[in-house]
Amino acid sequence: MNVLFAASEARPFIASGGLADVIGALPKALNVAGCDCRVILPLYSDIPYKFRENMEKIAEFKVWLGWRNLYCGLLKTVYNGVTFYFIDNEYYFKRSGIYGLYDDGERFGYFSMAVAEAVKHMDFDPEIIHCHDWQTGLIPVFLRLFFSGEAKLSKIKTVYSIHNIQYQGNYDMYFAADVLGIPENSRGLVEYDGRCNYMKAGIDQCDAISTVSPTYAEEIQDPWFAWGMDRLLRDRRYKLTGILNGIDTESYDPSTDTEIPATFSGFDLSGKAKCKAELQKELGLEVKPDSMLIGMVGRLVSHKGLDLVRAVCDRIMEGNVQIAILGSGESAFESFFRYMQEKYPGRISFVCGFIPALARKIYAGSDVFLMPSKSEPCGLAQMIALRYGTIPIVRETGGLKDSIKDLGGFNGNGFTFKTYNADDMLDAIHRAQNLYFGERWKEAVLNALSCDFSWNRSANTYINLYKSLLK
Repeated sequence: MNVLFAASEARPFIASGGLADVIGALPKALNVAGCDCRVILPLYSDIPYKFRENMEKIAEFKVWLGWRNLYCGLLKTVYNGVTFYFIDNEYYFKRSGIYGLYDDGERFGYFSMAVAEAVKHMDFDPEIIHCHDWQTGLIPVFLRLFFSGEAKLSKIKTVYSIHNIQYQGNYDMYFAADVLGIPENSRGLVEYDGRCNYMKAGIDQCDAISTVSPTYAEEIQDPWFAWGMDRLLRDRRYKLTGILNGIDTESYDPSTDTEIPATFSGFDLSGKAKCKAELQKELGLEVKPDSMLIGMVGRLVSHKGLDLVRAVCDRIMEGNVQIAILGSGESAFESFFRYMQEKYPGRISFVCGFIPALARKIYAGSDVFLMPSKSEPCGLAQMIALRYGTIPIVRETGGLKDSIKDLGGFNGNGFTFKTYNADDMLDAIHRAQNLYFGERWKEAVLNALSCDFSWNRSANTYINLYKSLLK
């Protein structure tokens, strides 16, 4: 089975968030499970030279986008057993950054058209093109409008994956004609609420829709979560499925990780205590093994539930706890955590920014990991925390609900709360404290270390989805 992933980022080449983790890890798992899964990306100038020097140019051709006749180079490399293709166009991609540029709509419109055109020039015949997020939402439309007569492309099935429904690629309708070149009688394929919406195009025209957790697949049919897409998704729910993401368990392995102060495993937990002590030293916290250290890593934005933390932070600190926060985002939250660091010296540490090496140390050295998200399509941090024997405290939403079960019940691996309420979150923290200072904490840590969130399970589910389309 031949599958081509089309995406805007992938580790280790270029990354801004969780999408890159998925595209960097899932194809390898699919290949192990019996697929020939390859990936196609834009050739951004920010991709490091150490990767560029190993790329081979395999084709040059023209891409039509509206009235534009544009150059496209197709490059190829193999990394970690997976074949990656790159779309080269310096006008669109030779600049710093991935997103947030004034012409993102045109850039990813070009990329979508170039992916379809590139298939004709590949040494590969994909049976399925798996499109990821709004940046590739136009591919199913372009295949049907402009390539249905091409022998190599006419039978290709498409899967469209929603990683975060908030970001949809929403533009004025003039885009459909002037930028994308969509005929007037076909503009309804991209129109949603009077706008040209790339995500709508993907949802409407693909053969199957997937999203990153079963609960999120249900939530995005609800106006509270759907950012206006609920009507369309309820209409298309017959082709919608939720498949829980995994993590790269080879990279995130406490028994071999060279980026943490000491390795450890379920057979010997002494290294985790050393990781905690070293993290406390590095962050200027009091080196106290008996304080429960709460870790937080991620973007400091409202939907991550940080207003709940702000509402009860002083009450959290009434217990024998410390908090380590790494992240950046909204200035109000950055200012708040700086203030709390000054108010509780040696007990709260805030590092503004994102430092991957420090993130790993927080995963490994913390006792619990707090994720009180208002919404969370899947979430990877809670799975990574478990991988390092750190107990998650999460709100029951999206992938957090699917991956974390409360330790008050059977087979629990964390602490959960249902309602978006600061007192309910505080109760979950207090229950974690009661366990931490009790006799069953080691048992909970060992259970966390045994949790399996590898991509193997998810890969097999995707393969079943692909097979159903090809029957």
